Amino acid sequence: MLKIRLKRFGRKKQPSYRVVVIDSRQPRDGRAIEEIGFHNPITNKSQVNLKKARKRISEGAQATKKVQQIINQLEKQN
Repeated sequence: MLKIRLKRFGRKKQPSYRVVVIDSRQPRDGRAIEEIGFHNPITNKSQVNLKKARKRISEGAQATKKVQQIINQLEKQN
């Protein structure tokens, strides 16, 4: 099953995340199928390609709670 979840990168104690589409059996930082955005919790900035996210969700991918919150927040802004 495909998941839309966060993939951590960045330095120690300064996390930054990419929003990725990945097989649920892969590790958190494993090879992603597609990168569709990013989230920086320190500056609280996020950017997600909403068209790609909606397309993947319609195909059966499941977003994690945090990614769903980010998507909902971005949809309210637009």
